[in-house]
Amino acid sequence: MKEKGNIPVYSLQSFSVPGRMGQQYQVEIFDANRHFQVEYPHRHDFFEVLYLQKGSGYHVIDSNRYPISPPCVFFMSPGQAHKLELSHDIEGFIFIFTPEFYLINYNNQNRLIEFPFFYTVQQDNPPMLLKHEADVLFLEQLFSRGINEANKNETSINLLRSLLDLILAFCANLYPKNEKVMETGKGHLLVKRFYQLVEQNIQKNYTVNQYADMLAVTPNHLTQTIRHLTGKTSSDIIKSKKVLEIKRFLVHSSMGVSEIANLMGFADQSYFTKFFKRETGVTPLAYRAERA
Repeated sequence: MKEKGNIPVYSLQSFSVPGRMGQQYQVEIFDANRHFQVEYPHRHDFFEVLYLQKGSGYHVIDSNRYPISPPCVFFMSPGQAHKLELSHDIEGFIFIFTPEFYLINYNNQNRLIEFPFFYTVQQDNPPMLLKHEADVLFLEQLFSRGINEANKNETSINLLRSLLDLILAFCANLYPKNEKVMETGKGHLLVKRFYQLVEQNIQKNYTVNQYADMLAVTPNHLTQTIRHLTGKTSSDIIKSKKVLEIKRFLVHSSMGVSEIANLMGFADQSYFTKFFKRETGVTPLAYRAERA
């Protein structure tokens, strides 16, 4: 476990059962009996697909609180902060995995971020609702087959990767079309890679030029591509990600405003408060009170 601020960051091994600590994946039944020694809220350094078929409650991801209305699927990317408020009758499946596990056989190392539900441009993660019984049955079969395979003495890792790929591809096909805000292509990929880098480095206060260097493009090309596909500039995206990170700490941590300001690289608390109020319309303390 690592700390990012005072929100713990867990690796996949924290959720692995004894005897499987070295695995880069875990697929299993998700219910009230699934207990691990982890704190909520927390972050992950891996990807997660959580399918819920029964129960109720709320899933708080970053600064958004989503009601659980089964059958539904939640997707989470590395770095996001979340906590679960679940009823005792919760039932479903979960597949967690590292990017290395999924991408090992792919020449395209950007394949994961091409899915519409990872590193979303909208910076939200509403659950995908399943509306047809045939879709529910098929998805449950995929998860069940994955669990059966994972529990074998001689597990076929390639089969598990194929099942995960099918789960992701199937969900991408069902994902609401109005939330696929950008078409696929080089420009789309550049934007998603930029979002991923900003997510990973938001506390380092990198400039647009530095991100452009990391992406091997000019700052002008980066900004033009982002503006064309999102209507925003590179600086707008960095700013919105900074606001999101501040919201995470306000919602999911007990740090004081001055501590958050210092962690996010602001010279003083006064400027930090003015920045946050300008971007959100409320002060940091008011925002925290609203979400309590």
